[in-house]
Amino acid sequence: MNIIIAGCGKVGQKLAEQLNHEGGQNITVIDPRYQVVQDTINQYDVMGVVGSGASLETLTEAGIENADILIAVTGSDELNLLTCLIAKKAGNCQTIARVRKPEYSREIDLVKDDLGLAMIINPEETAADEIARVLRFPTAIQIDTFAKGRVEILKFRIPQESVLDKMAIADLRVKLNCDVLVCGVERGEDAFIPGGNFVLKSGDLISIVAAPQNAAYFFKKIGIKTNRVKDTIIVGGGATGYYLAKKLLQTGIHVKIIEQDEKRCDALCQLLPKATIINADGSETRVLLEEGIEYAESFVALTNIDEENILLSLFAKSQMNGKQITKVNRIAYDDVVSNLGLDTIIYPKNITAEHIVKFVRAKKNSYGS
Repeated sequence: MNIIIAGCGKVGQKLAEQLNHEGGQNITVIDPRYQVVQDTINQYDVMGVVGSGASLETLTEAGIENADILIAVTGSDELNLLTCLIAKKAGNCQTIARVRKPEYSREIDLVKDDLGLAMIINPEETAADEIARVLRFPTAIQIDTFAKGRVEILKFRIPQESVLDKMAIADLRVKLNCDVLVCGVERGEDAFIPGGNFVLKSGDLISIVAAPQNAAYFFKKIGIKTNRVKDTIIVGGGATGYYLAKKLLQTGIHVKIIEQDEKRCDALCQLLPKATIINADGSETRVLLEEGIEYAESFVALTNIDEENILLSLFAKSQMNGKQITKVNRIAYDDVVSNLGLDTIIYPKNITAEHIVKFVRAKKNSYGS
């Protein structure tokens, strides 16, 4: 497959890395910054063109006539849409656009077909979907859905004195009468694809594949509560915070947002009348204690500063027994962050790239079908 990526930011580079790792793709990146294009070419096995993705000359040089998919992930929504429109006219490829502004979310569905877009992805809304899934099932560290939600992969840690401790995987079905598949086990620094004789231990991080109803029954049998949280405290009222609060309120979860910017608080009061909006600095421990962090069932750190989110979640972990979720934008330090003992860590750029790669993979698998 011939794939063109317009925009070499963090998402563009992550896409180049993952698609290159998949193999079988000819990848060309486009960016107006010469040094960024050179760095991407040197780091990954891709071709590069310096210029704007909205330029027909640049797209032609990148091989738009023979391209199968064009992915526009520049920092501008308008530029992404224009790039996809020109690419659709110049070639006959599938187009994917990253559109971030909340005000475009409704209008873009109306013109999606007219623009010829195969997929529109909003990183903030996609991250909010991921967080909302975790808060509906707080025991899980990570939840991925497949087949339109009919199958889930759930990752969780086996607690101390669990019935799973010292149990062989082959005995799960006999002793628990549960229809789940254990597809991965992480123990310390080691990762295993377990066979039937593999013996589980408390503290293991295991991944299971199951239908949602089977997963719920499995967790009930091993004594782990799967009830959704009743309330949450969100620090940071940006786009991700807004999308998340909207989704949680629709499911009956009480939401409290702490936001420092007064104008943004006024806007959130209009957009989310059922939420509690607090105009304060959420990074101050005094504010968090005053807002009852000790009694909250969940806490989500969504500021734009990674270090602040990490420290907030560590403080929340020391004060509460509920679920903590941390948003981290910088992908380069994921190994360091994962060793801090935080509950669930969300990387919006990773999630965005993974959703696009799933589409590309499905498109590739459909050839010759």
